[in-house]
Amino acid sequence: MSKPSIPSGTRDFGPDTVRKRTYILTTIKAVFELYGFQPLETPAMENLDTLMGKYGDEGDKLIFKILNNGLSDPKNSEKARAAFEQVMLGKNDKNLTERALRYDLTIPFARYVAMNHGQLTLPFRRYQVQPVWRADRPQKGRYREFYQCDADVVGSKTLLNEVELTSIYAEVFQRLGIPVEIRLNNRKILAALAEHCGGADKMMDITIAIDKLDKIGMEQVKAELEQRGLSQEQVAGIETYLQIAGSNEEKLGAVERLLGHLETARMGLEELRFVLDMYAETQGLVKEPGKVELVCDFTLARGLNYYTGIIFEIRALGVKMGSIGGGGRYDDLTGLFGVPGIPGVGISFGVDRIYDVMEELGLFPETVAVGTEFLFFNQGEAESRRAFRLMQELRQLGRRCELYPEAVKLPKQFKYADQKKIPFAIFLGSEELAAGHLTVKNLLTGEQWKLATVLEASDRC
Repeated sequence: MSKPSIPSGTRDFGPDTVRKRTYILTTIKAVFELYGFQPLETPAMENLDTLMGKYGDEGDKLIFKILNNGLSDPKNSEKARAAFEQVMLGKNDKNLTERALRYDLTIPFARYVAMNHGQLTLPFRRYQVQPVWRADRPQKGRYREFYQCDADVVGSKTLLNEVELTSIYAEVFQRLGIPVEIRLNNRKILAALAEHCGGADKMMDITIAIDKLDKIGMEQVKAELEQRGLSQEQVAGIETYLQIAGSNEEKLGAVERLLGHLETARMGLEELRFVLDMYAETQGLVKEPGKVELVCDFTLARGLNYYTGIIFEIRALGVKMGSIGGGGRYDDLTGLFGVPGIPGVGISFGVDRIYDVMEELGLFPETVAVGTEFLFFNQGEAESRRAFRLMQELRQLGRRCELYPEAVKLPKQFKYADQKKIPFAIFLGSEELAAGHLTVKNLLTGEQWKLATVLEASDRC
C-alpha cells in the first residue's frame, strides 16, 4: 500500500493553523461588514465558457478543467478520444470537458450579477470568502488551491468606491499589524502608454510583459516586448516609463510630462489624484497599529483583461513575498455575459500569503492558539460525574472547557493540557467533593484558588 499523500500545491490545516486562519478571516469580514458589504457564495465549479477568455492567454492556461462524467461509457469513448486530440492541439472540446474549477471569485461574481441583476439592489456591495484553484507551479506563497477573500461594488461609477476599498485595505492590515504598501496605478495610463508606443492593439502585449517586471527584470521584459512585435524605439519609450521614480507627486508629474498629451492619460492621472487626496484627508482618524503607505507604482499592470481603471496591489514590508492582495475597476465585466452597463470595482485579500507573512513576522496574538480554556481533571467516577455537571454550567457561561475522559494518573493529564495549551485546570477530587468547593489552577503561572462555584472560576479567569 502506497504512503498517503495529498496533491502538490495543496495543504492540510491542523487546529492551530485553522484558528490562525480564522483570526485573519474574522478580522477581514468584520471590516467588510463595517463598510456595509453583504456575504455571497458561488459554486466551486463553473461552466468552462464562463471562465475561458476572461484572464488573458496566461490565465487561461492555469484553469483547472474537469473531465465530463461518463467518459468510461463505451458510447462516449470515441468522442472522448477525438476530443482529447483536440485538447492536445490547444483547443477545447465539450465532448471532453464543459466545466472547470473557478480561477478567482471576480468572474463568478460577474456571472452572478448578470444572472440576477433584476433582483439586486444597486449599488450591490458583496464580500466572498471561498477557495479557488490554479494549475500553477507550486512555490513559496503560491499554491494550487488557496482562499480568496473579495469585496466588490457593482452598479456605481463614483471614485468614492475606490477610496473606500483603499480604506478597507488599510484598516484590515492595521488591525492585523502588517506593515504594507498599497500600490496604485490606472489602466487608463497603461492604455495611453500603448497608444504612445505603438497603438491600442498593443495594450495586452505591453501589460502582460511589464506585469512580469518584478520576476524577470527589465532586460527580459524588453526582450519579451520585442518578441511581441514592438520596435526598439517603442520598447525604449516603455523603458523610460518604467524607470519613473520619486515621490507620488514627482511620479505623477513625470507621467504627465510623458503622456499628458493624451486624454486617456489625463483622465487616469486625475482619478489617481482624487483617490490619494480623499484617502489622505481621513487618515488622522485611524488609531489602529500597523504601517500603511499609499504608493503610485506605474509599473503595476495586473495582467488581466477585465480591468479598466484604477488597479491595486498590496505588498507586505519586511518580508520576501509576492502580492498579498490586489484588485481594480472593471466597468464592463458583466457585458461579457450579455448584460452591459453595470460598472464595478473590487479588491481581493490573499489569505494564504497573509498567513505566511504573519507567521514570519510573529504577528499572531498568543491567545489565537488557545482552544479549550479549562480542563477538568478526571479523578474518579463520582468526581467526574460532578465535574461533568459543573462543566456544563461553565459552558453555559460561554467558557470553552472539557473533561479528561479517563481517570489516569495526573502527570498524563497535565501533559495533555500542556500539549493543547490549555491555560486553566479544575480539580474536583474527594477532598473538594467533601468540602463543597473546587480547585482552579493557572497552568501558566502556577497560581491556584479554592472557589465555591464555576461562576467564580469564570470571573477569576
